[in-house]
Amino acid sequence: MSNSPNTHPQRSLTINAALVGIDFGKLDFEASLQELDLLTQSAGATPVVTITGRRHSPDAKLFIGSGKAEELRLAIEEYDVELVIFNHALTPGQQRNLEHLLQRRVVDRTSLILDIFAQRANSHEGKLQVELAQLRYLSTRLVRAWTHLERQKGGIGLRGPGETQLETDRRLLGDRVKSLEGRLQKLQRQHDTQRRARQRSGTVSISLVGYTNAGKSTLFNAMTKANAYAADQLFATLDTTSRRVYLGDVGNIVLSDTVGFIRELPHQLVAAFRATLEETVHADMLLHVVDASSQVRQEQMAEVNAVLAEIDAADIPQIIVWNKIDAVPELAAQGPRIERDEAGRVARVFLSARTGQGLDLLREAISEAVVAGTAGLQSQIEAPDVRLIDRWGDVPRAEDR
Repeated sequence: MSNSPNTHPQRSLTINAALVGIDFGKLDFEASLQELDLLTQSAGATPVVTITGRRHSPDAKLFIGSGKAEELRLAIEEYDVELVIFNHALTPGQQRNLEHLLQRRVVDRTSLILDIFAQRANSHEGKLQVELAQLRYLSTRLVRAWTHLERQKGGIGLRGPGETQLETDRRLLGDRVKSLEGRLQKLQRQHDTQRRARQRSGTVSISLVGYTNAGKSTLFNAMTKANAYAADQLFATLDTTSRRVYLGDVGNIVLSDTVGFIRELPHQLVAAFRATLEETVHADMLLHVVDASSQVRQEQMAEVNAVLAEIDAADIPQIIVWNKIDAVPELAAQGPRIERDEAGRVARVFLSARTGQGLDLLREAISEAVVAGTAGLQSQIEAPDVRLIDRWGDVPRAEDR
């Protein structure tokens, strides 16, 4: 593997970026690299060259090794690169060494995702959560590399003579983190109060979950007739939006649209967005939205389930919603339908949120699952079941319309 130019048209107002991905033997390497390309564009940069390679383990000093680093340095000159983006998590030392060698700003996948979240956060709570995640990430970057910036400080509001700039920065950052945590805890208590009131009324709560760009917000809008922001881009939704939906057999339910998940979602974000994800944790049922047109849908489903486990939501009943069937010829030919598990419970619904095909079946499936008190298929999907789905064949007990 080596460097290859990207085919994106040059955009004068954006930053030229070099993407770096190292294959450590994982099956989803190519898909992960394509995702990095989309993330880079979502952040407002233009990928102009991609550097790839294979290693058994990261180089301790540069992550990519000296030979690959020289290849990257030459590509930076050839393609007028201003920003280098790694498809991996870099240690502070690796990032510092690379920036010194390349004389360019270097960011890793975590930093890139945090930047996108910072751009997309609109609500007061969302902005607080993103800032908290960024500061927690930054706290790991405050290392002794700044010795040339250290200087003696003293005076009102500081700890006293002899405090270095690094120590000051660490203390100020810690104070800000505590302040943000306190404000978010207050907001979370407000959410808890609202949630308890809803539970006392007996209203069923259902949350949409899924990989980013799976079509959750489009489905949410179609189900609720709302106008929540939906776009064909990564992380279009950061804030939880909830609406009441009337289902004839069960009355009103509360449907919530939440932030999308992604592979290697930074732990700082999962922790900081705990309040936003509480709607998922306390939901009675999850609609796990899957992009049926994605070539890596199995891996994406696994990533979503991994995050659900991390936030203690793995045991909440799920209905798998296979969205975008209009983009898959075989599925489009079969049309919208419900599939059931061996016990006869609703397991999957195939539909298109964009065209509206199958929305009536989803409403029926939700009503049936609510009445039965279960959504059939749990979050852990059996491997034979996945293989069966991927053959696109007729599945016993499917209900076609």
